[in-house]
Amino acid sequence: MAIEEVIELLEQEYGPRKWQPDRDPIDVLIGTILSQNTSDANSGRAFASLKASFDSWKAVASTPAEHIARVIQSGGLSQIKAARIKQVLEQIEREQGRISLDSLKSKSMAEAEDYLMRLPGVGHKTASCVLLFSLGKPSLPVDTHVFRVAKRLGLIDSRVSIEKAHSLLQEQTPPSKVYQFHIHMIEHGRRICHARQPRCNRCILRGACPSSLY
Repeated sequence: MAIEEVIELLEQEYGPRKWQPDRDPIDVLIGTILSQNTSDANSGRAFASLKASFDSWKAVASTPAEHIARVIQSGGLSQIKAARIKQVLEQIEREQGRISLDSLKSKSMAEAEDYLMRLPGVGHKTASCVLLFSLGKPSLPVDTHVFRVAKRLGLIDSRVSIEKAHSLLQEQTPPSKVYQFHIHMIEHGRRICHARQPRCNRCILRGACPSSLY
């Protein structure tokens, strides 16, 4: 199945999605770090607690990691994430002169991604989220849902690593459709293409899916 067909069928199922990259880059960066290895609900609570507890990201950066960990405890792995958040914010302030990533808007996607991935603990997925949702650059984040569904559809080989999947799926996806493809693949993974007991009988892609049970 070609990726263009997947994009078209998922749009029929879930409707078109307009790309509006209007979120603050630092918010997306920290929110994505908090989302690692936990549920959306838990990371959302941790992010809300962090924003409510501090007046600014500069205040977070100047606070001991132990205190940050207590604030984000609901997100899981709080000690590790607190240290990482503090290191990231401190490095950005040291390199940019303030805690802002606005300067990346004028960079190429490759340059902006390279900068983000030099930050402590920031991989492809986290960098792509910042690029896509904040900086207006069509970088495709590959989370567990996108990875699972893409493998089942045969868009990538079942043996490919999630790191390699980023570049393979990025190459196949038209830049104007990256946002919609990302959102729709996640939605499809949550609603239909579950990790266990996928609902193939209700899947709009089943006719061309090599993994379909029907």
